[in-house]
Amino acid sequence: MHEGDMWQQMRRHFSDMAEGIDGAAHAAALEAGAPTVAVVGTGPDLVYPRRHRELAQRIAAQGAVVSEFPPGTPARADHFPRRNRIIAGLALGTLVIEAGLQSGSLITARLAGEQGREVFALPGSIHNPLARGCHRLIRDGARLVEGAGEVIEALVPAARALGVELAQRLQVPAAGGEPRAGGWRDDADYRCLLQALGHDPATLDALVERTGRRAAELSSMLLMLELEGRVEGLPGNRYQRLPD
Repeated sequence: MHEGDMWQQMRRHFSDMAEGIDGAAHAAALEAGAPTVAVVGTGPDLVYPRRHRELAQRIAAQGAVVSEFPPGTPARADHFPRRNRIIAGLALGTLVIEAGLQSGSLITARLAGEQGREVFALPGSIHNPLARGCHRLIRDGARLVEGAGEVIEALVPAARALGVELAQRLQVPAAGGEPRAGGWRDDADYRCLLQALGHDPATLDALVERTGRRAAELSSMLLMLELEGRVEGLPGNRYQRLPD
């Protein structure tokens, strides 16, 4: 990945198009000309909340609206925590700006940590109930940040490493090189991961022990296998190999 491409990836924003901070972040990304991706808890043809219909059209034109649900699927309470694992997996880091103690943002932050991603939290007043979730994350090990530069500085090494890895697995030629024949489907590392999965559900921690690979690297590989229908993500940060 070239330096310019890396910075474009760093500028990409993933969220859920919800009201408040999430909708404002999508709008700010669009105004800055940066790609933005909304991962929704409905079918891709529906918009929730409805007032964001125009925002959804702008996101689709400049970025993407992503859903694992078929067209016509309405919003349901259980869809949103399930969708949060995709947000956490797509992004190199998760930044929580405001969160109460019962906020769904804490679910996304937990999933990001379980997937080996960086978690950042913006502190606030001790008298603000919407800062308590951020303070809990910081106590639990999230990075305290006060500006965008701190987030970028922390993610640059991960962006560089992931860019090189993805270029190889997606058959993008490196400088002066040729793409590998066969792509990731014939990659020995993926075959090793599928073998380590076995036929019973396994947690990410168990796969780290079985393969000796980093959690962040395994999370990227598992996401690609899940998108290809080879692996299913289960509650509790577990993964199940699907029949060939």
